[in-house]
Amino acid sequence: LQTRIRETGLILCENPPDTAPQSTLFPRRNRIIAGLALGVVIIEAARRSGSLITARQAAEYGREVMAVPGAPLDPRSHGCNNLIRDGATMVGDIDHVLEAVQPLMERDKLRAKPARPFLSESSALPSLTPDDRTRLIDLLGIVPVGVDELAERSELPVPLVHLILLELELAGRLSMEDGNGVALIG
Repeated sequence: LQTRIRETGLILCENPPDTAPQSTLFPRRNRIIAGLALGVVIIEAARRSGSLITARQAAEYGREVMAVPGAPLDPRSHGCNNLIRDGATMVGDIDHVLEAVQPLMERDKLRAKPARPFLSESSALPSLTPDDRTRLIDLLGIVPVGVDELAERSELPVPLVHLILLELELAGRLSMEDGNGVALIG
């Protein structure tokens, strides 16, 4: 399957080919999916689901966020129902999805472009060090600051900034604010 995909499509991965599936790697993988897709459809998500991280990333990238509603008392539906309440497009079948992404398909280019270029294909992503984490965390506080500003002030590559912020978010130490701002919790 991988050979067929390579010949006719795209294989994109930040991990070596034989890396075993690990739940800690899913948010990084889903960030790539959110960036490549015209939109994401969240089928089922609890209140604190990794799918909601993907939905937030898709929204930040200017992609369409869609959700399938569920029973109000089912904990597996809370995330989807909250997404719909907060403005995600409610979908129930493929026609709804196509209707939602049609305007995006008609545009010449997607609007979302990083303020700073990511590393080129030939560049290797530098290793993340404890000093990098400390440098970035020192720039964070209770007042939200933009991710691009953090990358500029920390002088870290944008992918490393996103990786550190993802680690903080998964640890429950980071709050994502409207307008691409982040702040430390507590």
